[in-house]
Amino acid sequence: MDKSMLKGMLIGGVVVTAVTAAGVTGYQQIKQPVFAEVLSAKEATETVRTPREECVDVPVQRRAAVRDQHRIAGTAIGAVAGGLLGSAVGQGTGKKLAIVAGAAAGGYAGNKVQQNLQNRDTESSVERRCKTVYDSFEKHLGYDVTYRLDGKQDMVRMAYNPGTKIPVRDGHLVIDEPPKN
Repeated sequence: MDKSMLKGMLIGGVVVTAVTAAGVTGYQQIKQPVFAEVLSAKEATETVRTPREECVDVPVQRRAAVRDQHRIAGTAIGAVAGGLLGSAVGQGTGKKLAIVAGAAAGGYAGNKVQQNLQNRDTESSVERRCKTVYDSFEKHLGYDVTYRLDGKQDMVRMAYNPGTKIPVRDGHLVIDEPPKN
């Protein structure tokens, strides 16, 4: 064998190997899917509740503080008035008894009148009442996408709705970037 024939066989062998390798690689590229089929894409959301305080001013009526707890003023005024009325009745010893009885009855009546007035005596004020309320809103999390690739079904969360197909590169989904239109 001469040198040129040896060179030709060597070069031919290299070319055949390169062409075969390119063909196998090309076949593998053709065999791998370029897209995954999207079966469904559902928007994923989360309800976010934010607390805040809400206050209102409310008018309030309370029973007023009693200044004369023993109702001395009512009792005294009633006793004087009852005694005066009792003095208008009878003469002599009967008059004295009428004054004492009138003073006792008037004192009792005056005490009860003052008690009723004190029970109805109220004070008005305004109170600030607060409660926690919640504001709610829906936060968009992305899309839960169910897809089929190489006959297998799976799910992935994506930032965008991919439509009907998801690009595949080197056997993996390309989910980071929306498709360019």
